[in-house]
Amino acid sequence: FLTHFPEVDFTVLGEGEMTFLNLIRRLEPGPLGDPGAVPGIGYRQNGKAVRTDPAEPIPDLDALPNPAKYYPYRHLSLTRGCPSRCTFCGSPDFWGRRVRFHSPGYFVDQMEMLVQKGERFFYVSDDTFTLKKSKVIDTCQEILRRNLAVSWAAISRVDCVDEDVLLWMRRAGCSQISYGVESGAAGIRKLLGKPFSAETIERAFTLATRFGILPRAYFIYGCPGETEETIQETLALIRRIRPLSAIFYILAVFPGTQLYEQFKKRFGITDDIWLKRIEDILYFEYDPDLSREDVLAFGHTLRTGFYRSLPDFIDRIEVVDREELYFLHADFFSKLGMTFSHGDYADIEAVPDRMGIAARLFRRSLQFAPDHRAFAGLAMVLQKQGNEKAASAVIEKGLAHFPDSEDLHLCAGIARMNRGEFAEALNHLLKHPDSTRALQAIAQCYQALNQPNLAALYRRRAAVRSAR
Repeated sequence: FLTHFPEVDFTVLGEGEMTFLNLIRRLEPGPLGDPGAVPGIGYRQNGKAVRTDPAEPIPDLDALPNPAKYYPYRHLSLTRGCPSRCTFCGSPDFWGRRVRFHSPGYFVDQMEMLVQKGERFFYVSDDTFTLKKSKVIDTCQEILRRNLAVSWAAISRVDCVDEDVLLWMRRAGCSQISYGVESGAAGIRKLLGKPFSAETIERAFTLATRFGILPRAYFIYGCPGETEETIQETLALIRRIRPLSAIFYILAVFPGTQLYEQFKKRFGITDDIWLKRIEDILYFEYDPDLSREDVLAFGHTLRTGFYRSLPDFIDRIEVVDREELYFLHADFFSKLGMTFSHGDYADIEAVPDRMGIAARLFRRSLQFAPDHRAFAGLAMVLQKQGNEKAASAVIEKGLAHFPDSEDLHLCAGIARMNRGEFAEALNHLLKHPDSTRALQAIAQCYQALNQPNLAALYRRRAAVRSAR
């Protein structure tokens, strides 16, 4: 940056909070002092780019100000640093391989303040949240002690979970856990720094599902040595571990990774490649053994194979039979059902019988405990199937358990509208005048009841809510 971009005066290298503060203090009084006294920066000395000695990592992460005091956000982390050796990841080079921890109290203080600001769902962004079992369990127990009604997703590693930690995570609101699987080919996993056995991977996915945590798999394709055979090995592993969500990436090469250093040596590339107008480096674009057509076909094969296997994965879900978890199992199945009726899978043609899967999941949810999402989801599926009588029965039963549910009142209102009972529909819809969906339906009801002024009023309110 300093060599090629004269607009840049300073760079902060690595962990930034204290370094940036020290730099600002150096600049604040007026005439610039000696920047060389600030560890962890780059600057120009007599027109030449230089860097100071590295800054020491912050030893006590809890000494950092709590950002939740100042603004809302959804990404939290318990740790900094990663001991793993994934060749495609720059985290160990940036943060260091020694892991530092926040205390459970600091972590949950953030979460509690954010809940008070209206946040209810969080992404826990640690490279491996479950690295230290005792810290995770203490954190989960603190969330429960404070009675925080939250849901959150975490990232882990297949060799860093067991029944105890997953149980506490689920009880504390964890609804999804992501594992980096990368490939079904053992040789490619080893090359990427993920030398885990298929048995270890399968165990991690099975345990997460059994405790009602949706297991998501990360896969990387277009790797060195990738062939149609290795793609088929990945599909075979997918069918074995049965992830309920999967993300497929083409291998990209980033600075600060082992793979990047190997890539530069193999193809004679220098760091000047970043002076081009590029977002990233896709490995296959430089490998003569991989064509664009092949890599695109690999991705299509993987995604289509995963989507077509989902009905089997859903029907083979087994959860632990523990009464204390029944209401959480109901939540798990209803959320999963929504992904097929209204969420990630709803518009993917390669997933067979999406509405049928959703209905099965909603019914399975209700076998464990009353769940407002399951009642509403099942009613909506039945409405789409034209079974208004059955949908009305489900709504009526749901409202008996959840008389204030926005989703159920909206379903009831739409059911009434479908029967031409617009005045009766308003009895349900007007219970939630702050809902954009309800406001739009209310406007339609008043239009049908020949009250255009009220219809226009609620259309304007709906537009204002949507704009927010």
